[in-house]
Amino acid sequence: MSVRRGTISQVTSRTTAAQHLRDLALLRRVRDRIDREYAKPLDVEALARGVNMSSGHLSREFKRAYGESPYGYLMTRRIERAMALLRRGDLSVTEVCFEVGCSSLGTFSTRFTELVGVPPSTYRRRAAGAAAGMPSCVAKQVTRPIRNREAPVSEPQLA
Repeated sequence: MSVRRGTISQVTSRTTAAQHLRDLALLRRVRDRIDREYAKPLDVEALARGVNMSSGHLSREFKRAYGESPYGYLMTRRIERAMALLRRGDLSVTEVCFEVGCSSLGTFSTRFTELVGVPPSTYRRRAAGAAAGMPSCVAKQVTRPIRNREAPVSEPQLA
């Protein structure tokens, strides 16, 4: 009978690699849940409980895998959906805020402005005619918010 042996570092690296693959599968489940349930009240603790991880471990690993925190990813999803609803034009900014799962109009407006570069009300006015006649799949791609970095800040205009 042959017993497979290795050094401690070999055994540890095999264990670490296997755990990393398991974590990636769980992170995909978290990302998919955010994509599906973005309008529901979600927080990092609830997401972590859903995959039996600590919230700190989930946050670190999610950011390492996807380049942003679970909360940042959730807010980006909500803003993407808000952009589509604002382009449609039949809902107020407040209605859109609550429709996409945000509970604070101030937080929604701040995050929207950070990602898109203009406040939601300005976006709604500008987008009303800009996407007219454009297929929704094209409009979604063209108007996608900037991810993993803030919108460029314009220099103040001196008159």
